[in-house]
Amino acid sequence: MWHDLVDVGIPYGEKAVRTVAVYLIVLVLLRFAGKRDLAQLNTFDLVVMLLLSNVVQNAVIGPDNSVTGAALGAAVLLAVNGVVVRAAQSSGRLGQILEGSPVDLARDGRWLPRTVRRYGLRIADLDVAVRRQGGDDVAEASAVSLEPGGTLLVTLKDGDQAADKNDIAALRAEIAQLREQIGRTRDE
Repeated sequence: MWHDLVDVGIPYGEKAVRTVAVYLIVLVLLRFAGKRDLAQLNTFDLVVMLLLSNVVQNAVIGPDNSVTGAALGAAVLLAVNGVVVRAAQSSGRLGQILEGSPVDLARDGRWLPRTVRRYGLRIADLDVAVRRQGGDDVAEASAVSLEPGGTLLVTLKDGDQAADKNDIAALRAEIAQLREQIGRTRDE
């Protein structure tokens, strides 16, 4: 029994190569699948991700079901991911190849329907994102973009941006300063 837990059924090198190969294949597939999977993970996308992990599992583990093999595979997977992430961060070009670049979904208060359709997004979901970021609807946005990581970035028009606590504190400080100046002017 203990033997089955620790005895790796395939050579360590093969286990490492399998893990790296599957990682790279899944990375490429997700890159070409589009940013929608990252931006708007819905029930269908979750099912696909779960099934994808199950499908590639056998390619990673091979005929090995040992705890040692699982630990080795997990360690290789984390190490490769760490190397790829650091390489993408340090090289702008590699980062752009692996992650892509921002895509404009709206400009000057109007959705770009062809782009929205191309990325498999729904206007209703995008409208929710605009509201979450302080706008009432897309008409208040000067731009909406889908970032490489799948985040929706909404840039509101100047007149439609909400004030935050720091803005209000700065205004209060300016008003207090003006009152003080007016008080000094009256005293003179």
